[in-house]
Amino acid sequence: MIHLLWLIPTLPFLGALTLVLAGSSLPRRIAAIIGCGSIGLAALITLLIGYEFLTTHTRAYHDVAWSWFAVADLSVGFSFHLDALSLVFLFVITFVGFLIHLYSVGFMHDDEGFTRFFAYLNLFVCAMLLLVLADNLVLLYLGWEGVGLCSYLLIGFWYDEEKNGYAARKAFIMTRVGDTALAIGLFMLFGVFHTLDIQEILTKAPQLWSPGSQTATLIAFLLLGGAVGKSAQLPLQSWLPDAMAGPSPVSALIHAATMVTAGVYLIARMHGIYELAPLAQLWVGIIGAITLLIAGCSALTQNDLKRVLAYSTISQIGYMFLALGIGAWSAAVFHFMIHAFFKALLFLAAGTVIWALHHEHDMFNMGGLRKRMPVVYWTFLTGAGSLAAIPLVTAGFYSKDQILWLAWGGAQGNLWFFVAALTGAFITSVYTFRMVFVTFFGEEKTHVGHHPGRLMNVPLIVLAVLSLAGGLIELPHTLGHVTLMSDLLGPVLPSTVLRAGAESSEIVIQLIAATVALSGVLLAYILYIVKPAVADDIKSSCYEVHRLWYAGWRFDDLYNVLIVRPFVWLSQINKHDVIDRFYAGLVAGTEYFGRTFARTQTGVLRWYIMGITAGAVLILALSLVINP
Repeated sequence: MIHLLWLIPTLPFLGALTLVLAGSSLPRRIAAIIGCGSIGLAALITLLIGYEFLTTHTRAYHDVAWSWFAVADLSVGFSFHLDALSLVFLFVITFVGFLIHLYSVGFMHDDEGFTRFFAYLNLFVCAMLLLVLADNLVLLYLGWEGVGLCSYLLIGFWYDEEKNGYAARKAFIMTRVGDTALAIGLFMLFGVFHTLDIQEILTKAPQLWSPGSQTATLIAFLLLGGAVGKSAQLPLQSWLPDAMAGPSPVSALIHAATMVTAGVYLIARMHGIYELAPLAQLWVGIIGAITLLIAGCSALTQNDLKRVLAYSTISQIGYMFLALGIGAWSAAVFHFMIHAFFKALLFLAAGTVIWALHHEHDMFNMGGLRKRMPVVYWTFLTGAGSLAAIPLVTAGFYSKDQILWLAWGGAQGNLWFFVAALTGAFITSVYTFRMVFVTFFGEEKTHVGHHPGRLMNVPLIVLAVLSLAGGLIELPHTLGHVTLMSDLLGPVLPSTVLRAGAESSEIVIQLIAATVALSGVLLAYILYIVKPAVADDIKSSCYEVHRLWYAGWRFDDLYNVLIVRPFVWLSQINKHDVIDRFYAGLVAGTEYFGRTFARTQTGVLRWYIMGITAGAVLILALSLVINP
């Protein structure tokens, strides 16, 4: 079965191609079958390949579909590499992607761009699958740019509103900044290794570089630049909240299964480079720690339900970067998987609420939905509990607990990382249950106009189950045994080195994490259920801080001051420079000769005959002079 690996990215591509060629003339039922079916088949093949991969104890499988191009020393093919790391990402992309596709059939059923929407979704999934299966960095970069293109198409899907087009352009341009750094890093890697084969680079790197090598450090920082842009980390994070302009299924796909996790995959895949560049790896952790805090603070102040979740995604990706920065590779990947479950659930449930309330986004215009929408409430509560890391019963507790513990007990962890992660956990718990209490409790402020059907409810229920049961993968860890995730990823990613005696501190860290999470829930309950006036008083007394956090720490204003305005000013100064005058002169000369020769076109036949005769005589005379 494993030899069918090439079908996994091919099926979504064929689905997208079919939908594009068929266009809007295709019946919606057929479009839905093609769109969902292609991803469903890819998910089924992934499960079958995964079963064979695990039961046969295969370490890695390599498949060359065909040769793409060969230039000088560089030979690139559409060739795929399957190991435990790419298998985890494959499962999340295809399975969660299928559930989002299924939900989209109900959510987008009356949209005039129905077929186009599924074509974009299929292409998005195809690009992400190429990214995680690529055995070379050129094919990875193709998938990397593919998800960037599809994010532009999907964020601006409702392009009739100007703000949606702006959000799509912002996402596209800001991620291109990081992509440029990544491209430079790939050029440098080829210059050093004369290949862009990932496994070959990881094998040769320790032979060519010693730890702390300047070249390795520079390349690692360039790769980090690409990861920062795509995964919306400091300082390129401000595009993600605006990306909420797209339909809710798009938000779920971007935030949970595809685009923003690409940076996490890139750093994990190129872990060998970062082990030789400890300074760059340290900065991965620093960026993650700062990002998770500033994004969490911004989430505390948002009123738009989807924007709270957007800042939450930035914060949770920050946790993954922190884990990567301290060498907790398996913990980062585990949190990625669990985050995909509960964040897809939260976005889909939030989309259902917004859809049912006539596209109302403001949480404070909702309320009282606990009884009116019970399925949405209980599934949203499940996802919220996992996001807030409610102890023992949610998967998010186990994945976040690992990061907290290793930030304290890992050899590369330290007190500052631990405090940042713990503070972020408290903030997460507060803003998460702020969402729950404001949206689902209290008085009903907006009439429920629609109720979701099975196509929207079933994905919510499945994701809710995964948001609870997913933590069982790591449950043996609390009992002092090797976990399935760390055992699975052991042949691919290095094990985390612990400090002496760190094992005994794990239960203490778990108790601290549980206390912090429950304290956040209690505080949110007091502020938004018991004494909501206190929350208003805090907002009034800290109005300037609230404004700063609400505006995303004003990073957009900072970009305008440091980049946009200087660039516009230089462009205006340079508008009529020498180069422009040269080309303007060419245009003026062309126009002059055009007008001059136009005068010869009189329409009088005898003048044309005379011109032809004079030309013939002139040519004959010249030929006699040159060749007497």
